[in-house]
Amino acid sequence: MKIGKYQIYLLNSGYFALDGGAMFGIIPKPLWEKTNPTDTSNRIKLATRNLLLVAGKRKILVDTGMGEKWDEKSNSIYDIHQESFSIKSELKKLDLNESEITDVLLTHLHFDHTGGSTKLENGKLVPAFPNAKYFVQKKNYDWAISPSEKDRGSYIKDNFIPLMNEGVLNFVEGETFFDDEIQFSIVNGHTFSQQLIKLSDSSNTFLFCGDLFPTTSHIPIPYVMGYDLQPLVTIDERKKILNKAVEENWKLIFEHDPVTSFGTATKTEKGFKINEKFSGF
Repeated sequence: MKIGKYQIYLLNSGYFALDGGAMFGIIPKPLWEKTNPTDTSNRIKLATRNLLLVAGKRKILVDTGMGEKWDEKSNSIYDIHQESFSIKSELKKLDLNESEITDVLLTHLHFDHTGGSTKLENGKLVPAFPNAKYFVQKKNYDWAISPSEKDRGSYIKDNFIPLMNEGVLNFVEGETFFDDEIQFSIVNGHTFSQQLIKLSDSSNTFLFCGDLFPTTSHIPIPYVMGYDLQPLVTIDERKKILNKAVEENWKLIFEHDPVTSFGTATKTEKGFKINEKFSGF
């Protein structure tokens, strides 16, 4: 698939699991468990899906997944499975490696979106993509440095402070264009200043949904995660973006859906729902 000058690829950097009740907030389990079956610990399977944009020597990665710095206890808590998938192995399939990545766009600094941004090398945490510049919203970084008690566990500083120390973390402020095809769209319901990645040319528009719509099951407006700091803001943001997505036939890329990579939405008398589903380009 190509958007403007960019060839775009979807990368699978592994799977993890989170509590189903937390993922669907106030929605009763019988309404979501058929499409999102739970394990014996009430966890649902989630993907860490990343986006790669390639135009000549420029290679842009969107989010970095869970990373590989987890201890045995954390691996058990989050049921992390990366045996067959990692950003490194996915890049290798494309005859690429980590040193060729030029830019990393981080939607926000939660551990499942930036865990792969750093790695341990000779006992020191260093950028996992040594020649890349990393980009995140300044307001999200400020919040990540001093989060609330509710979301403190989601911001693990080992994933981003080393980027600051190495001088490779760059701040974006507000909705702006990264270049002709890439635009940052800001939402604040899940966390403050999450930047969704909108890709568009004269033919197609793709929206990398981050945690606004983590899976296809989260398309209905009330299906808001219990993790969201401002759920009423999330609801307003969803309505605004889905109306635009339906009107202009955007393709929505789902970062955490374990089966569906992207799809389109439709609006019915009962509200918004997923329309077409695609597992890959």
